[in-house]
Amino acid sequence: MARRWTPQRFVKLRRIRVAACAVAVAVASVGTFAVTQRKAVALNINGETRTVSTYAMTVDRLLQEQGVKVKSHDLVQSTSGGDLKNRAVVTVRSAYQTTISIDGQEVPFWTVADSAEQLLGFFESNEKDAAKVTVDVKNVYNQLTGGIVINQNGPVTVIADGKSSVAPDGKLPAASILDSKGIVVGKEDRVSVEKDGDETVLRVRRVTHGQETRTTAVPFTTRTIIDPSLEPGQTVIRQEGQDGEIERVYDVTYVDGQPESEQLASERTTKIAIDRIVAVGPERVEDPDDTSQGQADAGKNQSTDQGKDQNKDNGTTQDGGKDQSAQSKPDSKPADTQKPAGGNTQPTQPSQPSQPSQPSQPSQPAQPSQPSQPSQPSTGQGRLWHPSIAQAKTYARGAAAQRGWTGAEWTALEDLFNKESGWRWNADNPWSDAYGIPQALPGSKMGPGWQDDGAVQIDWGLSYIAQRYGSPSKALSEWNRRNPHWY
Repeated sequence: MARRWTPQRFVKLRRIRVAACAVAVAVASVGTFAVTQRKAVALNINGETRTVSTYAMTVDRLLQEQGVKVKSHDLVQSTSGGDLKNRAVVTVRSAYQTTISIDGQEVPFWTVADSAEQLLGFFESNEKDAAKVTVDVKNVYNQLTGGIVINQNGPVTVIADGKSSVAPDGKLPAASILDSKGIVVGKEDRVSVEKDGDETVLRVRRVTHGQETRTTAVPFTTRTIIDPSLEPGQTVIRQEGQDGEIERVYDVTYVDGQPESEQLASERTTKIAIDRIVAVGPERVEDPDDTSQGQADAGKNQSTDQGKDQNKDNGTTQDGGKDQSAQSKPDSKPADTQKPAGGNTQPTQPSQPSQPSQPSQPSQPAQPSQPSQPSQPSTGQGRLWHPSIAQAKTYARGAAAQRGWTGAEWTALEDLFNKESGWRWNADNPWSDAYGIPQALPGSKMGPGWQDDGAVQIDWGLSYIAQRYGSPSKALSEWNRRNPHWY
């Protein structure tokens, strides 16, 4: 039975609806207030900390409000993640580019280290293979006087011009340490920092230029001429050969007195090569008279033999007929050597088809394998061009340590990239467009140099993990959870 409508029931239902709407509005207001309330945030920019008040909901919005410009390699970290919360600490460290040497290969490297020792420490923190990394400092006076120090924890060993000394205060910039030692650095001289066990070494390598002149021999050639005045087969040397000479001048770059590179500046012929001339007699030619005489004798003998055969055959008719019938058989026997009807009857030409066996030349089509070379552009190499697995891992160790990814986090990152690509710069997924060490999909999203430059691939992979997951361990966890695996 339906409930009866009454004015009292109508009023009751309306009061319930109004109360529900009020509660919903209150909850929404509280939520909005909680999100949009003013926040006190500690903002640290390159070591300088200040407290700011903001209504920003994200770290990116906060940095925009404060006029902080973040470049692609700068490091931004927040204690509250991407969403901004009250009393969060946001740290921004500006990156600068230096050059490191990995197993002898120079690689441009963006870093936020505030000392050369710290930069080297980034690589050592995740180092397993004890690969030696050197930091090459370019433009010492312009770059290092601004505050970056060599060694925050102790003295520095200075090596220059074949001499070694110790600077007790390693907290000074490189330029100040060199000035204190009276070492003047030229425009092209190279200054590098390296670790030798527990010792921090500041090394200066002198770059000089010079020319070297070298004489190269040009071997003579031998020419053969026909001399009718010589007997057939006779050989006479008409002119002895002499080697020539070419003088080449090279511009050479020396590093600490040792030649590093060279370029041909000029060349000239100082002595012309003289050919060796050998004269030989003409080939022996047979006398036509001897040939005709031989043919006449042959004809005479042949006619004599035929006469004898005819006389023999005429001796007995029965034997002659028998012999004649026997001689007729050989005329039909060579049928297997005759050409089919309509064919060329010359028996000597069929031997020519043996020439097509010369297809030894078609082996040259193996040259099409050379198109693999164009993958390396003529404009030069990238930052970490076609790295070995060891070089790729060494680079990634330093880049990951700058983000604080050491210990278990580095192990997770190493495992993740090993599962994705085996740390191979040219790993190409046959079932998709994923490419490179981090297996970016598509590979082109990694930016210029994505096909060949390991540094571009690793930088993109670390940035992707930081933005999407926050850490390698979380990215690896997602990779293991999903089937098929991806992150």
